[in-house]
Amino acid sequence: MPKITELLFDCDNTLVLSEELAFEACAELANQLLEKLNIPDRYTGPQLLNDFVGQNFRGMMVSLQKKYEFSLPPEELESYVQAEEGQVIKSLEAKAQPCPGVMEELEKLNTSKKYGMAVVSSSALRRVQASINKVDQAKYFPPDHIFSAATSLPVPTTKPDPAIYLHALKYIGKEASECVAIEDSRSGALSAVRAGIPTIGYVGSYDGKAKQDEMRKLLSDTGAKVVMTEWSEFPGCLAQIENS
Repeated sequence: MPKITELLFDCDNTLVLSEELAFEACAELANQLLEKLNIPDRYTGPQLLNDFVGQNFRGMMVSLQKKYEFSLPPEELESYVQAEEGQVIKSLEAKAQPCPGVMEELEKLNTSKKYGMAVVSSSALRRVQASINKVDQAKYFPPDHIFSAATSLPVPTTKPDPAIYLHALKYIGKEASECVAIEDSRSGALSAVRAGIPTIGYVGSYDGKAKQDEMRKLLSDTGAKVVMTEWSEFPGCLAQIENS
């Protein structure tokens, strides 16, 4: 196997505990839309998180349109996307926290200088930047190595589409086999796997052993080479891929 030289980190609930905060704002906007359309269903943040984890708000809105068989004009969709971005960023700037143990691992990686590091996210670039700035992680990533499926591509998309990983590989100048991705969701893991990138799953951001075990199996079935519960396991997981 070629030498691993680049680590590609998902952001939400992999680097930063942001999904719960984000989906609270998403639920408020989704419910406003459903009420406007006289659709009786309503969502809580945790319900949306369970149904759409790993997707950005644009992808979630597309899924809602399919589920409830309605269509939004492009300009109206954009207005909801912009509103969600603003609300989520405000919440993240106030409340975001790093995933437990990740800061220690990022610091060790940064000190070793053995790997390049990038962020590859479905979320809007401003949201990713707000998250990593709030928790003091921006110093570990070159500003132009923060990639967003919602912002960095000519046509916005969301994971599990592999487009954002393929874009990141091309921009950084790496082959998929030279990289390892770290993902917490099925959508994210599938995106990386579809791009041909060896992937480490992370389940530490899920509440309770039962949910973590469920996600461990799901990520493994999706194609993750190894799955970790704690960030302290990361060096061993990475070595397992490098030695395979």
